[in-house]
Amino acid sequence: MPAVGIVIGDGNREYPGKLTLYVTMTCIVAAMGGLIFGYDIGISGGVTTMDSFQKEFFPSVYEKQKNDQESSKYCKFDSIPLTLFTSSLYLAALCSCVVASYVTREFGRKLSMLLGGVLFCAGALLNGFATAVWMLIVGRLLLGFGIGFTNQSVPLYLSEMAPYKYRGALNIGFQLSITIGILVASVLNFFFSKIPGGWGWRLSLGGAVVPALIITVGSLILPDTPNSMIERGRFKQAETKLRKIRGVDDVEDEMNDLIAASEASKLVEHPWRNLLQRKYRPHLTMAILIPSFQQLTGINVIMFYAPVLFQTIGFENDAALMSAVVTGLVNVGATVVSIYGVDKWGRRFLFLEGGLQMLISQIAVAAAIGAKFGVDGNPGVLPKWYAIVVVLFICIYVAAFAWSWGPLGWLVPSEIFPLEIRSAAQSVTVSMNMIFTFIIAQVFLMMLCHMKFGLFIFFAFFVAVMSVFIYVFLPETRGVPIEEMNQVWRSHWYWSRFVEGDENGRVEMGKVH
Repeated sequence: MPAVGIVIGDGNREYPGKLTLYVTMTCIVAAMGGLIFGYDIGISGGVTTMDSFQKEFFPSVYEKQKNDQESSKYCKFDSIPLTLFTSSLYLAALCSCVVASYVTREFGRKLSMLLGGVLFCAGALLNGFATAVWMLIVGRLLLGFGIGFTNQSVPLYLSEMAPYKYRGALNIGFQLSITIGILVASVLNFFFSKIPGGWGWRLSLGGAVVPALIITVGSLILPDTPNSMIERGRFKQAETKLRKIRGVDDVEDEMNDLIAASEASKLVEHPWRNLLQRKYRPHLTMAILIPSFQQLTGINVIMFYAPVLFQTIGFENDAALMSAVVTGLVNVGATVVSIYGVDKWGRRFLFLEGGLQMLISQIAVAAAIGAKFGVDGNPGVLPKWYAIVVVLFICIYVAAFAWSWGPLGWLVPSEIFPLEIRSAAQSVTVSMNMIFTFIIAQVFLMMLCHMKFGLFIFFAFFVAVMSVFIYVFLPETRGVPIEEMNQVWRSHWYWSRFVEGDENGRVEMGKVH
């Protein structure tokens, strides 16, 4: 192997390679790690609307929503224990991020996926056989630990395995799996809710074992990424693997840059402290704000609580579950659009178009709900045509998210981090995602009770803010090799002042204490 200094890339290099069947199948299997996240998002909201589940674990909620004439439409499901059941998972995922970062960096992406699958499987079994609220909560915590590991490792794995020209499409496979998980969960909720005897919720919660086993078995058969092999000193194996996944023998340039990045990363004694360096200011900013903004779009209000939300605005139980299925179908279809367009149209275009579409649809939903129920939330059932209009605008909103902030919220952070900070920075991304997911899941029903239809205006405001942020501060990363990504910061009007480089455009990595 040629000698390599600690100088990474010239900013204009294009690596040879093609989209091989081997790397395509590998990325498909790895992307299935998103199934567990999506299944949980889709299953929890539907389960909480099942009468048998409410009567067994949350009887006060059951009584409140049955006494419809005495309660505001906006406050039927306002219950701290009920929201804790949903949101405790994301608190656990947040806590597992630091451990997941260490495992991913020191032992590889595969082991992190394996641990995620095993923990999620254990949580699914405990929830499926739960007889008390504490069993539900402990099961949710185990599910959260599993999600923390998979959300840490899978996006990194996909970004590292994919050829840079197809990185966007292959990485979005993770988001596609999330949407498929949501859709499958919504369909199962619809049918399991009809099982006589009221035990269908056990099948819904316990069914999470299936996606958990998929990623567990998948992690055992997947190859490790060349980046991870190099990071652990396995250079010859990494070179052989790189030739196989790129489908060409000429991988010297890419291999040299990977080794240089790895050598630079080994000079970093404190990767977490390293994140605070001035030259990583743009990376840290994106790692914090993009996942935070992703949750402030309000998408989890729809996906967590779709059946609850539809019941709240006047749908009957079956109609609420079916409406969740419809939004799930839209979610999957729009994510496929993103896979097609992300490497064709670029990240910025999808971010901005999706933001505008979400903004318009959220204002329309707020106006429709406000016109029907007003501030007091007077009881009543929506006319059929009115309900169709509400669902239509919600579907327009879901579609916009699914081809913009949904997949790009995971793709962009995972592709912009240099190797020396990649695991730590990805932990920041996952942590911020889980912090805001937890907060929104915990307070949504309370906010709906107090803010009424204004809740959608609240999220619309943040959609406007984040769209302006993307327009001003996010450079285009389409078609840039992952180890050459620093060029986009050097050429940006604002971030160039933070990123260090010499007159030839090379990035030099010094020792960090």
